[in-house]
Amino acid sequence: MIVESYLSVIKRESALCPGVVYRVERMSFGRRIELMKAIREVAVKIDFLDATNDADRMAASVLSAEVDRLYLQWGLKEVDGLLIDGVPATPESLVLAGPEELSREALAFVISECGLNEAEKKT
Repeated sequence: MIVESYLSVIKRESALCPGVVYRVERMSFGRRIELMKAIREVAVKIDFLDATNDADRMAASVLSAEVDRLYLQWGLKEVDGLLIDGVPATPESLVLAGPEELSREALAFVISECGLNEAEKKT
């Protein structure tokens, strides 16, 4: 099958906040390699810490949040239709200062574009 026109970024509209649109990178062979490299080391640490005591499980939770941040950095290209502190939102400002529920929604869109379920995302 030959594709005549392919968009490497897709738009996803927010279900939580009408008017907000996320632009999410689509998966490609090269981007999959980038993503795997970015999360490989953190995922190994999470697996190790999950198998130990309660204090280490807390550290594993922090690392899991770091993996989520890596997914957003990797896949969220733009955020349109949202102001944070009076300034148009960027992927970085959404994560750092935006509504957490919108960050989680954007993360879910990125993960769905990767074709991963929640268990696969952590490995």
